[in-house]
Amino acid sequence: MEKETRTTRSIIARTQRLEEMRAALLNMLEDTEEARRDAEAERNKIQTIITNFSDGLLVFNPNGRLDVINPHAEKIFGIQAEDALGLTKEELVRFPTMMASLKILNEKEDVFRREVLIQETFVAELTKIQIRLGRTPMGIMVIFHDITREKEIERLKTEFVSLTAHQLRTPLSAIKWILRALSEGDVGELEAKQKDMLEKAYNSNERMIDLINDLLNVTKIEEGRYLYQPVLSHITDVVNVVVKDYIELAKRKDIVFKVQKPLRKLPRVLIDEEKISLAIQNLIDNAIKYTPRKGTVTVSVVGSGKEVKVSVQDSGMGIPKAQQDRVFGKFFRATNAQTVDTEGSGLGLYLVKNIVEAHDGKVDFISTAQKGTTFTITLPVKEEVGEFLKKF
Repeated sequence: MEKETRTTRSIIARTQRLEEMRAALLNMLEDTEEARRDAEAERNKIQTIITNFSDGLLVFNPNGRLDVINPHAEKIFGIQAEDALGLTKEELVRFPTMMASLKILNEKEDVFRREVLIQETFVAELTKIQIRLGRTPMGIMVIFHDITREKEIERLKTEFVSLTAHQLRTPLSAIKWILRALSEGDVGELEAKQKDMLEKAYNSNERMIDLINDLLNVTKIEEGRYLYQPVLSHITDVVNVVVKDYIELAKRKDIVFKVQKPLRKLPRVLIDEEKISLAIQNLIDNAIKYTPRKGTVTVSVVGSGKEVKVSVQDSGMGIPKAQQDRVFGKFFRATNAQTVDTEGSGLGLYLVKNIVEAHDGKVDFISTAQKGTTFTITLPVKEEVGEFLKKF
């Protein structure tokens, strides 16, 4: 009897444990099902975002195969997802509309933005982002933002500026020669006060002509019409010609003007001498303009077998640190510069940057407020004209 009681208790205990295990298992299954539903909901949410994303979106997996293409990207490239998914970048070149974008994607930077012409009437801003989980690469995400309308507005604005500048240049040139003829007494002797007034008018007209020329150069750059005529040249010879024009100006401002040349002959560089001269002129002009009396401006030339550098250093007012990232922007002028020269156009450094970069070079600077600024143009040494002309 006692044995039967123990057996019954044992069965009851086991039954209770089994019931507890069953309940725990059911809870686990419920949790798993809930987690599955949450994951499904999250996946659907992400898919909805991708589907309704207003920009084109491509995602490549770590093996370089296309994992995701949203409907907007299908529309941009004129392709179907089922035809493109799973293909590598090399295989996607079968679609002509994707070739320009795929070429840009081969660049090595993890994150960058580029403008790309996808179709004749469609321009996009391409943003490439390396996807990482910690330090592990998980693929590449590419976003295509439509900037066609912005580019069209920019084109119309450029055309308007170009037309206006051309229309203004002719009468300004006529005014220039009339003022010069009057000031030189071609129509009769003038009093000193009259000559002084004519000279001020002449100088103001010259500033207007310089502004018009800068505007025309900018529009040519933006329209791709800023033509280059490269020749193999010694950069020291170019600098020598440019600095001669500033010796008297520096003397009048009581500025110490120095030129430091290399001890040995530098290798030749492939440049458009007129355009590079204009870039150097802009840097020297700014240095003298914004350096106070008794200050110093130094132009130096150095080089190696691979590159040459032209630096313009001044002891002037410097550029405020908060504004230094905008220095090469179109129409930008530092706040402290505006107090010294109220009539500058803010186009000089924009032109310098575009001219130098068209030569595969770079321009950079270091500046400290109230202490001075050094701008440096770096140009690569090239021996083949064809290498330079590939871009044009």
